[in-house]
Amino acid sequence: MIADPAAGTRWHRLRRSVRRRVLARRRLLAAGCLGVAAAAGVHEVAGPPPPTVAVTTVVRDLPAGTLLRAADLETRALPPEAAPHGAADASVAVGEVLAAPVRAGEPLTDVRLVGDDLADAHPDLATLPVRLPDAGQAALLDPGDRIDLVATDPQAGGSRVVAPGALVLAVPPPQPEQVSAAPGALVVLGVPPLTIEPVSEAAARWYLSYAFSR
Repeated sequence: MIADPAAGTRWHRLRRSVRRRVLARRRLLAAGCLGVAAAAGVHEVAGPPPPTVAVTTVVRDLPAGTLLRAADLETRALPPEAAPHGAADASVAVGEVLAAPVRAGEPLTDVRLVGDDLADAHPDLATLPVRLPDAGQAALLDPGDRIDLVATDPQAGGSRVVAPGALVLAVPPPQPEQVSAAPGALVVLGVPPLTIEPVSEAAARWYLSYAFSR
């Protein structure tokens, strides 16, 4: 039987075509494998994302005495080491009153709120609401101020310090006149326990004012 030269040529061309296609696909496959390996290597080097915790922060600057609303707060993810001790949950903070001013983005903590935790932050002091007869004087105070509380006898005259170095813990917002007919304004002070009685007596009988402590 005589071989067909044309058939041999076609077979040779077919083999070369198939070989080229296999080689081309092998290169693509190799490149794909290299890409997967590189991605896996990058992932291995980068490692898992760092852990975070949810922390309630305020969305804008707020003054002391602000009644917190849900719109004032947001939740942010912070590294555990950046989360403050005593962070307040938003569900608890809404409806509470700020005992001190806070800055936008600042995490909210329990000692920023008027309440038991505020007193717990100063275990050496007793938390005592005191009404100052002059609302203008009360408006000059900020949480964190140290004052000497002064009692003046309007009948006999004379003044004395009844609570030296009292710590201003909170200055509630002024109340509308129709809500409270009492004169002056309330402030929340931290005072040594031994001064509770003289301060309470002075508030009932005498005129209270203060001087800023040094």
